[in-house]
Amino acid sequence: MTGTVKEADLAFLRKSFEVANQSRLAGDHPFGAVLVDDRGELVMSQGNGYSAEGHDMTAHAERLLASRASKSFAPERLRGFTLYSSAEPCAMCAGAIYWAGIGRVVYGQSEAHLKAMTGAHPENPTLDLPCRSVFAAGQTATEVIGPLLEEEAAALQRSFWQEQP
Repeated sequence: MTGTVKEADLAFLRKSFEVANQSRLAGDHPFGAVLVDDRGELVMSQGNGYSAEGHDMTAHAERLLASRASKSFAPERLRGFTLYSSAEPCAMCAGAIYWAGIGRVVYGQSEAHLKAMTGAHPENPTLDLPCRSVFAAGQTATEVIGPLLEEEAAALQRSFWQEQP
C-alpha cells in the first residue's frame, strides 16, 4: 500500500463494492468503481459493462468511469479526484485513469489475487501487471492505495467465477 488512507476511503471503497454487487445482480461481472471529487462528494459510479455493452471485453468499470469523467471534468480538476475500485485497475484501466488525469486510486482486491481466483477464465483473462507499474511509467504522479479490505472485495468475485462455465 502506498499513500495515506483517509477516513472516508473505506466507506467509498465499500460503495464500489455495492456497485460491483449491483452489476452482478444486473447480470454482469461483479466489478464496480466510484469517483469522488476534491470536496469528498461522490460524483459518478460505474459497474462492469461486459454484458451490457454487448460482450465488450474492454468495458471494465474503471475504464468506462475514466472515460465518462474525462468528458465531464477538466484534467486539472480530476487531479484532485479519487477513483475507488472493487478490484485493482488492470493495465488498460490504469492507462485510462492516467490519461483522464485522475490523481488518486484506492482499490480492494489486488490483480494478482484476482488472477489466482479466476484462473484462465475466457471472460476475465487477467493481466497481472500492477497498476503502480503502469502509473510509474507516466510523467504525472498517481497516488495508489491498496489492496484494502481485500477479503471483502474477493468475496464479490469468489462465488461469481465458481458459477461461470
